[in-house]
Amino acid sequence: MLYLISFVLMFAGLACINIIFSYQSKHIDTQFWSTFKFHLWMLPLFLAANLSVGYGVKFGMKAVSQLGYVLVIAKCIEVLISIWMGYWFMKEVPSWKTWIGLVVIIIGVVLVKQK
Repeated sequence: MLYLISFVLMFAGLACINIIFSYQSKHIDTQFWSTFKFHLWMLPLFLAANLSVGYGVKFGMKAVSQLGYVLVIAKCIEVLISIWMGYWFMKEVPSWKTWIGLVVIIIGVVLVKQK
């Protein structure tokens, strides 16, 4: 159960953070004050997202007892979310090289988890 809670919390927090930055890159003007105002409005969302990621790591540590493994999984989740955000906001279609890279990452996670 802790695996699921950890995964959901990390996914929600990382997705929120990536959505904010993707939205900014697509829709917010690059001038300093526009970006500053946008980030002031986003502070509550960043707080919730960071708490979510933090608790996801904490519950992941309770489930696995290896910080390295939990952080690698968090990065894998973030890579998948980044591909999703690229497609959603910028209409970037992942190439075969992207999918091979994901397979390499998954193999690396399996190798790290083995004893």
